[in-house]
Amino acid sequence: MSQPPYDPGPPAAAQDEAEKVPDPEPAPGHRRPDRVLLGIVAAIAVLVVVALAVVFLRGEPQPLDESSPAGVVQRYSKAVIDADSAAADAYLTDNARSRCANYYGSAQASRVVLITTTERGETATVKVSIVHSAPDGPFGPSEYAEEGVIGLVKVAGAWRINELPYSLQTCAGGVPKK
Repeated sequence: MSQPPYDPGPPAAAQDEAEKVPDPEPAPGHRRPDRVLLGIVAAIAVLVVVALAVVFLRGEPQPLDESSPAGVVQRYSKAVIDADSAAADAYLTDNARSRCANYYGSAQASRVVLITTTERGETATVKVSIVHSAPDGPFGPSEYAEEGVIGLVKVAGAWRINELPYSLQTCAGGVPKK
């Protein structure tokens, strides 16, 4: 019986050379993605997801101090937008309530944004942006804003609304008189 001759394989130096051969260059137009670029894209994607989560999960705005003019306007505006005319009525003076007679409409605001507050002793003015939304228009939903000034007076030590824009007027059973 004859055995095949012993073949130790290529020399060790040749094996090392084979291991050091670089990967072939990709064909033109078929570049491998740059890892730095992939890292940047991944970071941007994470930031977008975080921003969306913040926007959609932030909830209601923080309530302002109810004893301040801005806090009274905030609570009144929320009641008006929620169509709770009884709650809104609690923030009005008798003078503001007397402007209502046979009111059958509803408030026209969909959002109210505080701009400034000015207090002068027993009176205050709160400037707001009143945002109106319409669900359908010739080009889809539309939105516009107007600025309004709300006048407040202190009644028995508490701020009450005495003057307000018509678009924020709500009456428990009456029409605002101009």
